[in-house]
Formats: sequence, structure tokens, C-alpha cells
Amino acid sequence: MNIHEYQAKELLKKYGVAVPDGIPAMSVDEAVKAAESMNASLYVVKAQIHAGGRGAGHFTDNPEGKGGVRLCKTVDDVRAAAEAMMGKTLVTKQTGPEGKEVQRLYVTDGVDIEKEYYCSVVLDRGTSRVTFMVSTEGGMEIEEVAEENPDAIIKVSVDPATGMSGFHARRLAFGLGLEGAQVKSAVKFFTNLYKCFIETDASIVEINPMILVGDEVMALDAKMNFDPNALFRHKDIAEMRDETEEDENEQKAHEYDLAYVSLDGNIGCMVNGAGLAMSTMDIIKLSGGEPANFLDVGGGATTEKVTAAFKIILSDPNVKGILVNIFGGIMKCDVIAEGVVAAAKEVNLSVPLVVRLEGTNVEKGKEIMANSGLPIISADNLKDAAEKVVQATEEAMKAA
Repeated sequence: MNIHEYQAKELLKKYGVAVPDGIPAMSVDEAVKAAESMNASLYVVKAQIHAGGRGAGHFTDNPEGKGGVRLCKTVDDVRAAAEAMMGKTLVTKQTGPEGKEVQRLYVTDGVDIEKEYYCSVVLDRGTSRVTFMVSTEGGMEIEEVAEENPDAIIKVSVDPATGMSGFHARRLAFGLGLEGAQVKSAVKFFTNLYKCFIETDASIVEINPMILVGDEVMALDAKMNFDPNALFRHKDIAEMRDETEEDENEQKAHEYDLAYVSLDGNIGCMVNGAGLAMSTMDIIKLSGGEPANFLDVGGGATTEKVTAAFKIILSDPNVKGILVNIFGGIMKCDVIAEGVVAAAKEVNLSVPLVVRLEGTNVEKGKEIMANSGLPIISADNLKDAAEKVVQATEEAMKAA
């Protein structure tokens, strides 16, 4: 689960991580009131969307204008910036060309930045440790730094069994070239950041840029993602979820405990198992098609859940064909077949449907589909299924 920058900074502040003063605003008037209450010499107005690259982005109503992060010298400038952002669509390299509508703003105190750094805390599956990554190349995308100057990235791994120690934090601080009182501030910053990461069950904390103001290390920006499986322990964090930032179909999938991600293709996929789902999307592309989604119904899906999954796929107007690929282990093929048939009849299926079943109760599942009266195309294996769905989709689109 993702949260907004201002929410991430509220969490960081609770753990003693230094951040500039800031106030969230849900309207232009609230942004103005926030600025008036801060009475600062310099303000920063930031668009709040679940995407990076906001400052370098553009608004669809003014493609040549400023992005979603603006410096303002007066309260009147704050009003102008808020009016230019609120309710408008911001396009960044992470949103895609469709962009995202700005419904929240964050007004912060402008600070005198001496130096910018990059900092993130992630889970390293290779070492089974929590890993800090820091760099003097603050403000840049870490992927670009890794490609162009990999030596600029400093990594320090922390064993979760023993936790963060002073030497971990000092190694990070010295690696960034900090000195004297700066090191003391950095040690406090990194130690508290680790505590926040662990205690909130975060999957990533990214501070880009982390800045130096005088001798104090601060988080100028913040991104936090959380393990959804641990949210039952953090009702306060779960309440930060902004459903307006999520795809409507992804919301529906969440209600039925389905793993769904919308893509740009035209062949819908319903699979059980994340690995099999990835393989299915790969072989569709290899066969000349484009997957419209990732959808994993899991191993314990019921007929109701399968029906819901099928409806979610068909609600995407770009879907012109569907491939159902099920390996029945825990999941029984007849349950999948019943769900597919029920959903296809309920939504009045009008696109080609290819089904490949294998495993537990496979013959019973095939019998259910054969007796359904629906034009279901059966496939013998994954390669056969992919080729058939691509061909059937192309033929359907030509006929239309």
C-alpha cells in the first residue's frame, strides 16, 4: 500500500526523523490558510499524487508550464500555485500519459539547502537483511545513478536479528562525506529511520532528496510503501489509504482478495499463482499479443471469487479476448470452470474465451465448460492457449 508524501512525513516525524514543517491542504483555500499560519519567508507547494517526478512533470491544461512542485515567495503566490494544481491532471514519467488528478496539496516551509543526498531503506531478499542505500547524487533517480555511476551508491546491510547499531549509521554518514555535528545528526536520522521502517512494516522508505540544512540532516521528500499483509497490525496506516489514487478495478480486486494489476494490452488473463501469471503474460507477448492485466485468483478461490475476477477483466473496454490458465493443485479445475461459466453468462460474454485447465478435477472442469453452451475454446497446453487466444482476438477485432 502507498501513501502520500505528507502522510509519510507525519510518520517519520513521529519517529524523530527531521522533516521541514508542512501542512496538507484539500482545497485552494486550505492551502492559503496553511501558508498564512506558517508565516514563512519562502513556501513550497507540492501536488500530492502516488507518483514520482512531480517537479519535472507537467499539467495537461498547460504542458509548457511549471510542474507539481513550486516555490512561492508570498501567500498570493501560494494561492496562484494551488489554483494551477488543484483539480488538474499532472503527468509525470511514472503516471503514464493519462496522468493523475491532483486532489491534495502540501504546503511546506522553504529551507536553505546546502547539499542534497539520496537515501532509501529496502528489504534485500538476497541477503535477507534490511539494506540502506545512500548516495551523494541526491534528487536523481537511483536507477540512473546505478547505471551511470554505480560507485556513488553506498550500501549498508543490517541484520534484523541484531538491529541497527551506531557503526551502521556512522558508516553511512562518513560515506556521504559528512563531518562533525553533521555526523551526529545523520546517526540520529538513520537510526530513527530504521526504527520507523521496522515498526511500521514498511517495504520501502525512500528519501529523495535527503538534505543538509546547516548541520542538520532532514528529509525533504518521502515515499513509503507498506506490506499489505501486515496492515492488520497498523489500522492507523491502513486508514491513510487514498482510494482515489487507485485503479477502480484494482479496488474491486482488493475487496475479493485478488491480485490484479491493469496493463495496456487487449488480452485479459486469469491465472492461479503469481509465477504462472507472469509466464502466461510472457507467452502471450511471445505469441504476438499484449496482456491487458495481471490477475492471480490464488490457490483458495471460490466460485464467487472467480466470477468477480472474470467481471473485473471484462469491465476493461480494451479487453478483446480472454485467456484462463489454471493449474489445479489446491485450486480445483471444476471450481474455476463453474466460476467462468457463471460469469460469462451473467455478463453476456462477447469476446473470445480460451481456457487451459490442468490438474485436480480437470476432466470434470472440461465437462462443465463443454456442457455450458458457451463458445469456449479449449487448449491443451500453455503455448497452444496463447496462440489460440492471440489468433481469436485478432480475428474478432477484424470482424468488428
